[in-house]
Amino acid sequence: MHFLRKYAKKYWKLFFTAVFFLMCEALSDLMQPTIMSKIIDVGVASKNLDYVLKLGSFMLLMTVCGAIAASLRSTLASIVSQNFAAELRSDLFQKIQKLSFKSIDKFDRASLITRLTNDVTQVQNFINGLMRMFVKAPLLALGALIMAVRLDPQLSVVLAVVVPIVIILIILNMRLGFPLFMKVQKALDRVNGIMREYLSGVRVVKAFNRSKFEVEKFSASNDNLQQRSTSSIRIMSIFGPAILLVVNFGIVVILWMGGFGVNNGTMHVGHIIAFINYMTQISTSLMMISMVFNMFVRARASTSRIGEVFATQDKITWNDRSPEKTDIKGRIDFDDVMFSYSEKEEDAVLKNIHFSIYPGETVGIIGSTGSGKSTLVNLIPRFYDATSGSIKVDGVDVQQFNPHDLREKIAIVPQKNILFTGSVIENIRWGNDLAEMDEIEQAAKLAEAHDFIQATPEGYETRIGQGGVNFSGGQKQRLSIARALVRKPEILILDDSTSAVDVATEIRIKEALKKYAKGLTCLLIAQRITSVMDTDKIIVMDQGEVVGLGTHAELLRTCRVYQEIYQSQMGKEVL
Repeated sequence: MHFLRKYAKKYWKLFFTAVFFLMCEALSDLMQPTIMSKIIDVGVASKNLDYVLKLGSFMLLMTVCGAIAASLRSTLASIVSQNFAAELRSDLFQKIQKLSFKSIDKFDRASLITRLTNDVTQVQNFINGLMRMFVKAPLLALGALIMAVRLDPQLSVVLAVVVPIVIILIILNMRLGFPLFMKVQKALDRVNGIMREYLSGVRVVKAFNRSKFEVEKFSASNDNLQQRSTSSIRIMSIFGPAILLVVNFGIVVILWMGGFGVNNGTMHVGHIIAFINYMTQISTSLMMISMVFNMFVRARASTSRIGEVFATQDKITWNDRSPEKTDIKGRIDFDDVMFSYSEKEEDAVLKNIHFSIYPGETVGIIGSTGSGKSTLVNLIPRFYDATSGSIKVDGVDVQQFNPHDLREKIAIVPQKNILFTGSVIENIRWGNDLAEMDEIEQAAKLAEAHDFIQATPEGYETRIGQGGVNFSGGQKQRLSIARALVRKPEILILDDSTSAVDVATEIRIKEALKKYAKGLTCLLIAQRITSVMDTDKIIVMDQGEVVGLGTHAELLRTCRVYQEIYQSQMGKEVL
């Protein structure tokens, strides 16, 4: 929970100001039973109206002061808890943004969403409750205890029995509650995960008539959440009535003892009424403490989950400053690179990768599904670090770059095209937020996207639906290419980014890229051999290894894997 220190340093002044007003409120509450006792035992007993009015006015003044203090305390509590939650949520989001892919892969995506929303809210509620109830309750309980003992030491024997029992119940509440609420949060993660999965694949679900299956899957997860929540609340709900029962039993004993005392003349009626009020205040305070401990148990579980994200340390370390710029632009070197997601050599996804790509070259990368093509290019912008070997960009090891400077050199069109909610122009400007309109149009024309954009009623101001639902797969790919081209990078990586466009459109895009990409290093990952046949050279991958490197003609003579791909796709025997 070390991450909370930052917020404690920032908000401690406002927090303790709220606690000060809380103490004033508690003091007001504690004074009233004693004043009422004197009004009954002195004013009413002696029929002294002036004394009654005098203490009654003082009691009213104390009530007004308590109400003002409560109002100020409530306002400060809201300000601190809301600002704390907003800052914590923002810091958590920034931490997630800074994590490498390898670190993010350790967390389920739905779990991260739950931590950003529900878990932060649980901590916020606890902080708010801390300034509303948790500080007030012990103060009120301790103050009422002291006032009660001073008022009548004989009756305070009852408190010596009641208070320890209640404390034991509260401790049991905490010990049983924490593991239960951890399970509730994990069950909530699962519900969010299923919902997220369904919404992202809703078209597939409907196409295969699997709605009933999805409903059953969600219902099972939802029922699991309901059962875990119910069982945790059921156990927690035992302690509240149990505490109330113990305290009420104490009140009954006090009334019984007080009755004998009044009959014997050893006790005053006002004292008994005041003592019962103090007992009620202690009861209320202990109930509040029990409630806050319930909140604490939930907040502790949520804080642990948030802390897991903050405690995640990337093995990837970044330099704050990049090395001085060189005259080389767009060169890429892989030197005996091996990569494994699990960091075990036997699980290596890439093995013994060794090649160089020179500035201005257009290089095709081809291979069967799962051969490591996308993983290979993900190492260039350092989304992952190589397990061994080195990767250089412009003659400099990527580990020496500042991430911003390294990724400014590179533009990627990913295999899965993602469009963001907003207009077409805003999505293209993702590549370069300073791009002028003519640069955006030029990039769209190069990507063969300008014509269909202009055909829409609002042109470049057309709003893109969630995930780009109002555009076809090929159109989304072309918008993604335009977004990359407007960046004007030194290195352009196209990860199977023309798979959804027709052959004629792909040819036009490639022709446009040839004119545009003079001096630009272009890596083109493709499944179709026709997409890479005319590149400067082709890298052939198979089971994580480079099994061929050369031009189309060279590979047809020397590379068996390439020959098999050619034969299967072109339907021709290699001569």
